[in-house]
Amino acid sequence: MTLELIQERLRECIRHAPYSQKEIAVAVNVSPQTISKYMKQNIFPALDTLAKLCAFLDVRSDYILGLCEY
Repeated sequence: MTLELIQERLRECIRHAPYSQKEIAVAVNVSPQTISKYMKQNIFPALDTLAKLCAFLDVRSDYILGLCEY
């Protein structure tokens, strides 16, 4: 598993979420610009933020981390 694949999975989950990037940002207590950076740059969230993202997006963290298939 590479960091690039983990980032792509996170982007995919954000892209397919029924929420705007702003709504996601508010839910996980980061700025909308930070969510945009996760989408467009090689930026990865801190572990606590990743956990919040997974919970809010209803996606398993082990999927994001490449430990299982969705």
